[in-house]
Amino acid sequence: MSLLQTLRVAVRALLRNKMRSFLTTLGIIIGVAAVIAMVAIGEGAKKKVEDAFASMGSNLLIILPGSTTSGGAHGGFGSMPTLTWDDLKSIEKEVPSVRYAAPSLRSNAQVISEDQNWTTSITGTTPDYFQIRNWAISSGALFSDSDVESGTKVVVLGQTVVDKLFGAGSDPVGQSVRIKNIPFQVIGVLAKKGQSPGGSDYDDAVFIPDSTFGAKIQGGLKNYLSGVIYVGADSPEGTTRALSEITALLRDRHHLQAGTEDDFSVLNLTEMASAREEGTRTLTTLLASIAAVSLLVGGIGIMNIMLVSVTERTREIGLRMAVGAKPRNILLQFLVEALALSTMGGLLGVGIGVVSAQQLAAKFGWPLQLRVDIIVIAVAFSAAVGVVFGLYPARQASRLDPIDALRYE
Repeated sequence: MSLLQTLRVAVRALLRNKMRSFLTTLGIIIGVAAVIAMVAIGEGAKKKVEDAFASMGSNLLIILPGSTTSGGAHGGFGSMPTLTWDDLKSIEKEVPSVRYAAPSLRSNAQVISEDQNWTTSITGTTPDYFQIRNWAISSGALFSDSDVESGTKVVVLGQTVVDKLFGAGSDPVGQSVRIKNIPFQVIGVLAKKGQSPGGSDYDDAVFIPDSTFGAKIQGGLKNYLSGVIYVGADSPEGTTRALSEITALLRDRHHLQAGTEDDFSVLNLTEMASAREEGTRTLTTLLASIAAVSLLVGGIGIMNIMLVSVTERTREIGLRMAVGAKPRNILLQFLVEALALSTMGGLLGVGIGVVSAQQLAAKFGWPLQLRVDIIVIAVAFSAAVGVVFGLYPARQASRLDPIDALRYE
């Protein structure tokens, strides 16, 4: 008896009890669908985390100044200016693992166009800041190093500020805005960046040269930098090395003795991103493992039904053996039936899992990340479950004595 004929007989036997066959595969369907949906959602959450941290910048370190202390109460990092402009230059020139370094001086102020106004964040920085943040320009141009050196009154606007002051879809390059009643020429509009992991709007900001910021917006602290320093390492792997090198450099420049606490803080956002991704990956694995239990339950269901089927078809098995069927033919028939049940359940589970993943991704606002390898593995695993749990009933059927089987009532 050929394999094709065996398959036809198996399918015909399964179709005689359609509802029972469907209920048998239900555990497999639920298991495969759950695995695919959970992994897709987990991968979507991971991608969302990656995108959120990528929007902050590549290989990013943020150096915060020190903390004030008054009456035993600490003000927290950033409350006391301890970073100097010479520190910034030294980081740029003396730390080999640093590709870019830029100041970030911030203040809130009202920006006024001809007929609208909007209060937003004003950041004084250098062109390297946009390289660190991976922030492209959508129209116009960024200010240059010569603009920084000469303190030019030019401004680059975030997309939210453009929408509020000039209307959606407008291009304000070449027009003027006033910041604290000082006219600035708009030379560029930044590409839309979206929200930070904390929910703040990156695009609700304007950027001017740091020298202009100190002269026109908020007076500086002479040699001290009244803000933070953004640093872009030369590679993702180099961020940890850059952190240790920067720490050593600043401790030496600030004359801090061994055992003395740092009067600054260096945040490694690459490590934060990796930690969050690892947490998401662990949760995804846990959910997928729980879902995989449904496959085992489905396999037990297949074994149960196949044992019932062997009992119901004992006379049929005896008749087939009497006309020449060998034990391996009986074994193969029942294995094919179990395999057909699990494979059909796996394919139905794939369809339901994909649809469920799409609906969940749309509900949570996460990107849909379907993994083809997981789909293939889930279907293959469901087929393997059918074979493993169908083997015992098939062996039981193949070992029946033809005479006893024909006498079975």
